[in-house]
Amino acid sequence: MTEPHLVQRTCRDLGGVARAAELAAAGVGRRALARALADGALIRLRQGIYAMPDLDPDAAAAVRHGGALGCLSAARALGLWVLTDDDRLHVSMPPTGRSREHPDCACVLHWTGGVLRPIASIVDVLRQVLACAGPEEFFVCLESAMRLKRIDAAGVARLRARVPSWVRPLVDDAQWDADSGLESLLRFRLRPYRLRIRSQVVIPTVGRVDHVIGDRLILEADGRENHDGGSERHRDLVRDAAAAALGFDTLRFDYAQIVHDWPSVRAAILAKVDAGLHLRCADRRRFSA
Repeated sequence: MTEPHLVQRTCRDLGGVARAAELAAAGVGRRALARALADGALIRLRQGIYAMPDLDPDAAAAVRHGGALGCLSAARALGLWVLTDDDRLHVSMPPTGRSREHPDCACVLHWTGGVLRPIASIVDVLRQVLACAGPEEFFVCLESAMRLKRIDAAGVARLRARVPSWVRPLVDDAQWDADSGLESLLRFRLRPYRLRIRSQVVIPTVGRVDHVIGDRLILEADGRENHDGGSERHRDLVRDAAAAALGFDTLRFDYAQIVHDWPSVRAAILAKVDAGLHLRCADRRRFSA
């Protein structure tokens, strides 16, 4: 392996972004660093800060600004389900850092960052989402991070300790097996009604369903990519018929309904609950929309 590529491997081992002092401590001298830059094995982001040449452009821009990729920008980069349509660059800044503005800078700064890295820690990212986009977005991103294993149980515990007390019940309610952001969104928006909701329930002859409210009301959340063809629609009709034969009632909503027409979705669900159709017995409970 050539010297420039050894320097590149050292930078990768340091997380993909490194200070000159960190590289020097790992055995990279000035001449070796200069050769790596000339060879294209590393790039210089700002004075004393170097990175891998294939670093994500948004992450590189965030480091040039003085921080790391954070909040909604980091959530998208990590593959989390993000509801908010916000294409601005969110930068996680260390509390003692210095902002380096640039021409046409529209960066959103979050002064809750930590050590130098391309992307802020997942705990910082989720805290920033909470402060920037609110509890709904936070809950959806948290369940997505849990599902994708971007955060572990210890990380969830650290997050819980670092959010306001009123947010901790949301952290406690988050589940590891939420199959999509739509499912998380449905459960979050139904929290005020204190319904008994089970997620990812396996029903014999039907298969796995998104949610069951009470004993027998199935909620299915169909993503944007679903139902483009007749075969998918037919499969859903077969599943719904099998569920009906077992005494279940099914409500099925698509992305546009859940995200953009929530009042109609809520009204449909609560009408079933209001009539007691989620229960196997004749008990009735009143819920106002």
